[in-house]
Amino acid sequence: MTDTTVQEFADVVGTDSDRLLSQMKEAGLPQTNANDAVSAEQKEALLGHLKKNHGEATDAEPKKISLKRKTTSTLKTGQGGKKDVAVEVRKKRTFVKPDAEEVAAAVEEKVTAVKATKAEAAESKKAAEAALQDAKKAAAALEAKAAAEAAKKAKAAAEAKKIKPAAKHKISQKSQSEAKARGGVSSTARVAAKAKVAAKPKAEAKPKAEAKAKPKAAAKPKAATKPLQRDTRNKKPTATAAAKKPVPSKEEMAQKQASAEAATQREGADRNKKRTSAPGNAPRAPGGAPRGAAPRQFRTEDGSANQRGRRKKLKGKAARTAQAQADNEHSFTKPTAPVIHEVELPEAITAGDLAAKMAIKAGDVIKALMGMGVMATINQTLDQDTATLVVEELGHKVTKLISDNALEEDVFESVVYDADEEPRAPVVTVMGHVDHGKTSLLDYIRSSRVATGEAGGITQHIGAYHVDTDHGMISFLDTPGHAAFTSMRSRGAQCTDVVILVVAADDGVMPQTKEAVQHAKAAGVPIVVAINKMDKEAADPDRVKNELAACDVIPEDWGGDVPFMPVSAHTGEGVTELLDAVLLQSELLELKAVFQGPGQGVVVESRLDKGRGPVATLLVQNGTLKKGDIVLAGTFYGRARALLDENGKPTESAGPSIPVEILGINGTPDAGAAFIVVENEKKAREVAEHREATRKEQIQQRQQKAKLDALFNNMGGSEQSNLNIVLKTDVRGSLEALTASLNSLATEEVKVNIVSSGVGGISETDATLALASEAVVFGFNVRADASAKRVIEDNGLDLRYYSIIYDLIDDIKAAMSGLLAPELREEILGVAEVREVFTSPKFGLIAGSMVTDGVIHRNKRIRVLRESVVIYEGELESLRRFKDDVQEVRQGMECGIGVKNYQDVRAGDQIEVYVVNEIARTL
Repeated sequence: MTDTTVQEFADVVGTDSDRLLSQMKEAGLPQTNANDAVSAEQKEALLGHLKKNHGEATDAEPKKISLKRKTTSTLKTGQGGKKDVAVEVRKKRTFVKPDAEEVAAAVEEKVTAVKATKAEAAESKKAAEAALQDAKKAAAALEAKAAAEAAKKAKAAAEAKKIKPAAKHKISQKSQSEAKARGGVSSTARVAAKAKVAAKPKAEAKPKAEAKAKPKAAAKPKAATKPLQRDTRNKKPTATAAAKKPVPSKEEMAQKQASAEAATQREGADRNKKRTSAPGNAPRAPGGAPRGAAPRQFRTEDGSANQRGRRKKLKGKAARTAQAQADNEHSFTKPTAPVIHEVELPEAITAGDLAAKMAIKAGDVIKALMGMGVMATINQTLDQDTATLVVEELGHKVTKLISDNALEEDVFESVVYDADEEPRAPVVTVMGHVDHGKTSLLDYIRSSRVATGEAGGITQHIGAYHVDTDHGMISFLDTPGHAAFTSMRSRGAQCTDVVILVVAADDGVMPQTKEAVQHAKAAGVPIVVAINKMDKEAADPDRVKNELAACDVIPEDWGGDVPFMPVSAHTGEGVTELLDAVLLQSELLELKAVFQGPGQGVVVESRLDKGRGPVATLLVQNGTLKKGDIVLAGTFYGRARALLDENGKPTESAGPSIPVEILGINGTPDAGAAFIVVENEKKAREVAEHREATRKEQIQQRQQKAKLDALFNNMGGSEQSNLNIVLKTDVRGSLEALTASLNSLATEEVKVNIVSSGVGGISETDATLALASEAVVFGFNVRADASAKRVIEDNGLDLRYYSIIYDLIDDIKAAMSGLLAPELREEILGVAEVREVFTSPKFGLIAGSMVTDGVIHRNKRIRVLRESVVIYEGELESLRRFKDDVQEVRQGMECGIGVKNYQDVRAGDQIEVYVVNEIARTL
C-alpha cells in the first residue's frame, strides 16, 4: 500500500485535517503538517490509540472457552443381551477468563489467609506445648500411684498365703475394692491421653517417630498403664481431625478431666454391684467353681489378666469364613507382578505356537500383529524378525534364535579334514548346442561308442566319466544340449573346473551355445572353445570366432584369454591339443583337495533301477567315499552297499574328482544336491526327515499361494482348463527337465497339471491315481508293469511311451491345443441390393433385390445395412426367384428376400449374408 498525506487521509475518513493532526499528536505520531505522509503502520497505531480512548479492548483474546466431548458406547439389552442400543454421552464445560482486577484481589485474599493461618498455627503450637507439659505431670503422678498400688498388691498377696481358707471371703472383698481403685486410675490415665492427643496440632513439624516415642516413654509395662497404651493406639487416626478443632484452655481441660473421673467411678460402682448381686456369684461348692461363674483368670508376668479355658467354637458365617481361609491357605494365588517368559524362536513359527510359548491367548498375539500393521490368523506363519517384535511388544524376552538348519550345520561342522591338501584332477564339463558333436568328441577321447546307442542320437542324461591320458587323469561331465535341459547344464557348470564349449564349424553359434556361455560366466569357470566338424567342407572357423566375439568370448589370437581349438571328432584332428589346453587351464587354477577323510561332493544324476533299486551318480569333491559309508544326499540317506565306476565295475573307494555310482540309498536324490558321509545312521535319518518336512512345507505354501492367485485371477473371467498328466522318467535329471518344460507351456486358458511324477517304472499306484484324476500317463524311457497294464486296459486309460524328449513335448502341446476354445471367424458369403419392396400375405414385406457380390444362401445369418450402417441382424427366412423357392442365388441375378421378424426394409438397403466359422487354435 502506498503512503498518503494527512489531508488525503482526513478526506477518506471524513473529518477535519486539524482534528486529525491533534489526534495523531496525542497518539505520538510525528506528523505536524497536512501534507506530511502517513504510512500503513502509523494508521494502525492511530486506530489503536482511538480505540483505547473510547474504551474498546485492544486485544481480541476470548473471554470464554467451551469444551465439548462426545463419547459413544453400546449397551446390550433384551433377553440374553441380543439387542444393542447405542448410548451417546455429551459433556460440555465452560472456562471463563477472569479479569486482572479479580485475579489481583484473589491473590491478595490468599496472602491474607496464609498469614492468618500461620498466626493460628503459632497459637496452636503454644497451646499444644502447654498441654503436653500437663500430660507429662499427670503421667508422672500416675506412675507413682501405680508403683504404690503394685507394692500394696505384693504385700496383700504375701499375707493371703498365710490366711486360712475361712478368710477367703474377706480377701475377695478387698480385691474388689482394689479393682475399683485400679479402674479409677485407668480412667484418669485415659482422660490424660485424650487430652494429649487432642492437643496435637496438624501443623506440628516434628517427625512421627518422636510423636510415637513420647507416649511410649510415659507408659511402663504394668497393669495400670495398659489401658493408656490401648487407648492412645485407638485414637491415633483421629489426631488430624482433633488438630482442626480449637484448643481448649487449661481450666476447661481440668473440668472435663474431673467430670470424666467421676463418671468412671460411678460406672465401676454400678458394675461391681451387679456382679455381687448376680446369682452366679453364690458361694461355690467344695472342689468346684460356682455355676455361671466367669472363666478362671491368671496373670502374666507383666500383670495383665488373661482367661484360661476351652476355645470358643465359631458358628454361622464366621465359621464358614474361617474354613474358607484355611482351605485357601495352600491354594493357587494369582501373581501380582507380570510374568516375563523367556522364548526361543525358530526361523518360522505360527501365531498360535508363539502364543503358547508366551503362555497367553492367541488373540493377544493377533492384536499385537494388527497393531503393527500385519493382518494374520492363528495359523499364519511368522518369520523370526516379526515374531521377535511381537514378543518384545508383549513384554517378554527372546533368549535364543534357533536356526532351522541348525541340525544340518552340526552335521557339516562335524566333518573335519586334518590331512593336507594335494593336487587333484580337473573336472571338465562339455557343453554346447544340440547335435554339435559333444558326445562324439568324448567318444573319441574315451574310445567308446556312446553316441550311437542314445535315442535319437542326442544326449538326454548328464554323464560322468574319467579318462587317463598321457598328460594325466581328467574327469568329464557330458551335458545335454536340448533347450529343456537348462538346469542340467547349469549344474554341470557349477560343479566343474573347466568348460569345453563345443561349436560346430558349419552351424555357428546357436541359442544353447549362448546359454552355455552364460552358465560358465555365472559360475566363474574358464572356457576352452572346441570348433568341431572341421573335416566338413562347409566348415567356417572364422564365422564361429566372430559370433563368439559378439558374446564377449575373445580368442587368444585376437588378444583375448580364451583358447580356440579346431578339432574333428571323426578324424581325431586337434584332440591332443585340446586336452593340453584343458590341462594348462587346470594348472593355472592350482586345483587341490583333501584325500584323507569322509567323502563329500555333489549328486550328478540318479535313477531307479528295477533290479537294484535307487542308483545315484556321485562326483566326489573332497575326502574319500568308501564302501559301507553312511551317505546323506538331499532328503535321502543310506549305507553304500556297492560302488560302481562309469563302466559298471565294482570299486572299493572313490577319491576327489572321481565319478562313481552308489547303491543303497533309500530314494533318488535330486540332481545337483550335495552329499556327505555321516558318522552314524541316526544323524543321517534326522537330517533327512527334517529336510523332507521342510520341502513338504514349502510345496504346501506354494500350492496355497497358487490357489489364492488362481482364485483372484479367475474372478470375473473364464475358468482355466487343465491337462492332467502322470509323468514317470528313468532318471531324476530328465524328470526335472520335463517338469520345467511342461510348466512353461501354460497359458491363460490352459495349463499342464502334473498330478504325480517320479523316477522308475509305471506302477499300479500311478495307474489308479491317473484313473481317479482323469489324467494321461506318460512314460519317458520307462514301461508299465503287469498290474499297471491291467488297470489301464480295464479302464481305458491313455498310456504313451517316449524315448525322445522332443516327441513328448510336441504331443503335450497338441493335447493342450485341443483344450483351447476355438477361434470364431466371420466370412461374408454375398451382398444383395434392395431395388423394390413388395408385400406378401404369408411373409409380409419382401425385398426385391439384385445380388451384387458373392452368393446369397437361404437360412443364413444376415445384416441389413442402410447407408453403410448396420441397422438389423437376423436370419434370412425366404429366398425366391420367379415364385420358386431356391437355396442360393448367384451374383448378377434378381431374387426376392424375406427377412425374419423385420418389416422395415426400404429400397436402397443392402442385405449382407455371412457365416461364422470355428478355427482351431494352437499353442
